[in-house]
Amino acid sequence: MKSFKIQLVLKSSHCVKKGRLVCWLAASQTCFSLAIVCSLLTFQFVSGAADNCETNKKPELFITTPGQLEALSGSCLQVPCNFSAKTSASFTGKNFGVWIKSDSRFKESPKNVIFNSSGSMKTYPLEITGNLERQNCTTVFQNLTSEHSDVYFFRIEHTQTKATASCSGFHLTVTDSPWSPSINVPSDLKEHQSVTVTCSAFTPCPHSPPELTWNLQQDSLRQTEKNTDGTFTTKIQETITLSDTHDGYNIRCSARYPVIGGNKTAETEVTLSVSYAPRNTSASISPSGLVSAGSWVELSCSSRAKPPPRFTWFRISKHGDMNVSVGQVYSFNATERGKYHCLATNHLGKEISSGIVLRFEGKLLTTLKD
Repeated sequence: MKSFKIQLVLKSSHCVKKGRLVCWLAASQTCFSLAIVCSLLTFQFVSGAADNCETNKKPELFITTPGQLEALSGSCLQVPCNFSAKTSASFTGKNFGVWIKSDSRFKESPKNVIFNSSGSMKTYPLEITGNLERQNCTTVFQNLTSEHSDVYFFRIEHTQTKATASCSGFHLTVTDSPWSPSINVPSDLKEHQSVTVTCSAFTPCPHSPPELTWNLQQDSLRQTEKNTDGTFTTKIQETITLSDTHDGYNIRCSARYPVIGGNKTAETEVTLSVSYAPRNTSASISPSGLVSAGSWVELSCSSRAKPPPRFTWFRISKHGDMNVSVGQVYSFNATERGKYHCLATNHLGKEISSGIVLRFEGKLLTTLKD
């Protein structure tokens, strides 16, 4: 069974009541189980009323445009649009572009025609900015409201060709809230890297792009770029050289959209995660000061690093550094003097602590930092 996209419209035609079934006569008595009054219903094929889009693989007219578009209330929208005819037609000379809402069958619903570039109809604030001779139907909608959310179809009227792109409209959604910008940061950040951070915002109307600001360099250059589907994105970029101080740093970016009567703003925040080699490595001993010879002492090592470091303890001797323990804490019975230090290591680097000195004074042991 073929499937159709349908919508219900309050209109008293084409319906008969058969018990709890509603049948649409124009569809060969196809019946639908709907417990509603038949006289109030008709079925309209939203996409493909003029042409059967299921069977007609190449309609009379086809437009290339994003199928779903969004706009901000109080602002504008540029609709990227190109059209082509089923036959190899020339559009040289005078052309008129027509926009139809809701249902492409404008002869049955003439009020659905919202714009005709001939000047005969302009109920919506829009303008075709594309060159129709070059089959460009790009259009700018102005002063949009939520009431403009609908499905739209394009029609071309030329001396040789008059056709409606009934199988290739676009759906417009007008929202009251602006879109949050996106912040793009490369993955696997490491200290000493130079990375480019980008804040980008959806730009429905390139003639009125959002203003982007962030807590990085304030004079970052704003650029509005065209996407592959004809829509636009506004960006700002900054290249920074990372250090350990950037770890945990919050980057905030806001997009301020100009609308009728003011602005609408949305903000995004991301937190940087930067890996770095050990920093501020130090060693300590407990108990400290004077203790009895043979007492149990504990050496402890600390370091700031990401990822967390591996600790190794060394005893300094005339033969060089001797590895005596692995781990953050080294505990032992102090029976002889010596000097100790720890080494903090991760895959980005290493750092050695200052030394801990054990020195005997008679039967007492003195502990001090080197």
